[in-house]
Amino acid sequence: MSTSERDVPPVRLTTSAAVVLMQPTTLCNLDCSYCYLPERAVARRMSTAVADSVAASVRTWSRFHPVSVVWHGGEPLAVGAPYFRGLLERFAPGDEHPVTHSVQTNGTLIDDQWCELFASWPVAVTVSIDGVGEANAARADWAGQASTDRTLRGVDRLREHRIPFGLIAVVAEATPAAARELYRFACELGCVGLGVNLAEQKGVNDVPGQGASAEVTAFWRELAACWQADPHIRVRELDQAYSYLRAELAGVADARANRPLPSYPMVTWDGDVVPIGPELAGFTHPRHGAFATGNVLRTQLTELVAQAPRVPWVAEAIAGASACRDSCAYYAYCRGGQVANKYFETGRFDSTETTYCRTSKINLMEGILSHAEHS
Repeated sequence: MSTSERDVPPVRLTTSAAVVLMQPTTLCNLDCSYCYLPERAVARRMSTAVADSVAASVRTWSRFHPVSVVWHGGEPLAVGAPYFRGLLERFAPGDEHPVTHSVQTNGTLIDDQWCELFASWPVAVTVSIDGVGEANAARADWAGQASTDRTLRGVDRLREHRIPFGLIAVVAEATPAAARELYRFACELGCVGLGVNLAEQKGVNDVPGQGASAEVTAFWRELAACWQADPHIRVRELDQAYSYLRAELAGVADARANRPLPSYPMVTWDGDVVPIGPELAGFTHPRHGAFATGNVLRTQLTELVAQAPRVPWVAEAIAGASACRDSCAYYAYCRGGQVANKYFETGRFDSTETTYCRTSKINLMEGILSHAEHS
């Protein structure tokens, strides 16, 4: 699974973005114990001027390729449905290609008004919930009260309005039993797709996650087995892994490895832009300073994304991806790991293997290959 040793082009970033993350508010009504966000107790709200500026860049990019705008807080629904609609209205349809919108929400605030907005715009919805009972214990509110029933009521509203929704779950302890329970829960909930995040050290959460182990590999193997036995929903991590394996079998994995790395700009509530590693928003580096490389109220997002490789810490991150390509047999699959995980785990951007790499990429691939071998 290695990139060819022949001459390859340098690692580089795309000069435009197919995905733009928007932070309509810093505030979240929950205080999840594993959350990485630094200002989730503070109520700050994105202005329409920020949305106007981003929308202008999105229109430019949409002449050349589809663009997805992902609204990700804080808790985006904390701004209220009328205000959120006002932000959405700054975005016209794509000039040549579609501009789509999605929202990542804890689901506790979903009511009929929100469902009408989701359906009429439309906005794709992904709900965060880890399961029921102890599985969701980390997702409490600021008073320490459980959020599960409120999230499930929000899901009920989505189903009543026939709005498809995805699910994002964080797994604190990855075991085969946890994989079975999570897959069963997701299918019974009625989601169209499941994304699985392993609890990890990142941002303000300085508690190390579960290290790579045979048990983590067994978790992914069992999840693959559950999906193969009943492919009722899509599983994001399995989709990504199987897509890579198909590229390997087709002999095009090297071409995949040599594509530019995608830019994933995060636009914060005040218009600051973190061009890669969106989880870095709100943090500063002792040498590089704030990770924001500019502000859309002063410089167009198109320019900030195109100029990002000139920023020292971004250049360091690109060097880190290059080091991954030179040293890791899985580079064509993971494309150099996650920038934020490298920083929060090692304090640098030019590091290579991290706990995230081992548990969420290497152990995952080992798990599905083991399942394929024994099925």
